[in-house]
Amino acid sequence: MPTLDWLNRSSAFTTAARVPYRLLEQVSVHTPTVQVDLGPVQAELATVRPEPIEGRTPITDNLLIQGDNLEALKALLPFYRGQVKCIFIDPPYNTKSAFEHYDDNLEHAQWLSMMLPRLQLLRELLREDGSIWVTIDDNEGHYLKVLMDEVFGRGNFVASAIWQKRYSRENREAIGDVHDYIHVYALNPGRFKLQRNLVPLTEEQAKVYRNPNNDPNGRWRPVPMTAQEGHATAEQFYEVVTPSGKKFRPPEGRCWGIAQATYQRLLGEGRIYFGKKGDAQPNIIRYLSEVPGIAPWTWWPSDEVGHTDEAKKEIHALFGKVDAFASPKPERLIDRIFHIATNPGDLILDSFLGSGTTAAVAHKMGRRWIGIEMGEHAATHCLPRLQKVIDGEQGGISKAVSWTGGGGFRFMRLGEAVFDNTGRIHSAMRFATLAAFVWQQETGTAFDLTAGKPGTPYLGTHSIFDGCLRIEDEGSGPISPMRVPQFACYLLFNGILGDKRPASGNVLTQAVLDALLILHASTPAPAALLLVYGEACRLGAERLKQANVTFKHIPYDVRAR
Repeated sequence: MPTLDWLNRSSAFTTAARVPYRLLEQVSVHTPTVQVDLGPVQAELATVRPEPIEGRTPITDNLLIQGDNLEALKALLPFYRGQVKCIFIDPPYNTKSAFEHYDDNLEHAQWLSMMLPRLQLLRELLREDGSIWVTIDDNEGHYLKVLMDEVFGRGNFVASAIWQKRYSRENREAIGDVHDYIHVYALNPGRFKLQRNLVPLTEEQAKVYRNPNNDPNGRWRPVPMTAQEGHATAEQFYEVVTPSGKKFRPPEGRCWGIAQATYQRLLGEGRIYFGKKGDAQPNIIRYLSEVPGIAPWTWWPSDEVGHTDEAKKEIHALFGKVDAFASPKPERLIDRIFHIATNPGDLILDSFLGSGTTAAVAHKMGRRWIGIEMGEHAATHCLPRLQKVIDGEQGGISKAVSWTGGGGFRFMRLGEAVFDNTGRIHSAMRFATLAAFVWQQETGTAFDLTAGKPGTPYLGTHSIFDGCLRIEDEGSGPISPMRVPQFACYLLFNGILGDKRPASGNVLTQAVLDALLILHASTPAPAALLLVYGEACRLGAERLKQANVTFKHIPYDVRAR
């Protein structure tokens, strides 16, 4: 596959791997009209995540993170790898402009080197059925398309939607710029097509539905009853007699689109239309109320999803004209993306949060969200805007989605590196955080605290997919996936075993091993290998082999990158 080449390309491909993991420090928790200042406390992201209630999102699932987005994305990996349903980013367009709140004036190669490692980390955070949506214009749009082909796979490209960002003519350029692109990729385009939501009809699209006969079921339209002959059955070839007595059979090469029994039922229900005079070829009556929506397409006009002028007015209403953000997106545009790509309770991520529109819309739509913004306006713009959202502000899409306020979020900042230059673990590290790093290192997946036993060293049992198994012996039953346990992971850290000596149970001794074996017997796969992380081991190789234990040393066997 053809690829882009630029200065420092090879270095850019290893940037993400070289970025150190950092701690996330919780600064404050925000709820409606109340702010609880907790000070810089190490974030325990690997927490039990309650399900959303009545479309509202739990406070602990919504994160506003201030810091470099490359480092923040790396910090999220142990906790959210493969967990994000939809990523939306509005990166700098590299238009050679300098805005107050961010620099949009990078040399082309620098811009590509900036985008590549971020896209790589974003890919790792996406769910298997997830999608990523990236807005861009002509300055870098086509280069970005080729770069995303390389990162996400050319076969995973879904579409490039064209958003009409202006409704009035642009006369300052030789050819007026009236649109932006939205590049869309899915890790599994087939699943995305099956799971994506339809978009509602506009009144212009629905104008073909009328009600000339005052049908109590409302507006309707006639839909032709014929179909291509193709794989038709005998039940699709029959004679139809109209109310006027005129008879019809399917035209040459065609068949009726429904079987005769279905036709008779619809006829009895008054769902067949024979024209004004009752002598026309039959049509099926389809009511507007029965139309769930239409498939999205790549043309997004401003009257449907908003425009830049609308977006600026939304920002002015929130912050005033003096302190307004330079290039916001309208809430209706983000609403359209999340409507197509997600459902209530899904997790959304924006690593170029800007003025906070993505998080605001996600919150109003009952989605969980993570927003990352580097500059001070994470605190001066995003935070107060999101506080207004949970307080029930009525701008943007609020009235359309019946938003009245609620929920909350946590404000986080990037802290110290998890590991120092010698590989030692930062003193602020807590058990659940190190557990997430260990689990990700061994399994390549995000850590789920509920998979283990809280208050014990047991983190969970890792299994891999190994074929399928039929439920019934005869081979006619449903197929279920077969997963084979690989190992159970245990972490001896921060005195998790309490008073078991030495070192409060952080050292693998015979007494600690006895306790682990008792615990292991109660896990879902007691025959699985025990993978034990600890600060030291006082047992010999033969004893470990006899107990089916592999020991790894903290910090030396915990990879810093």
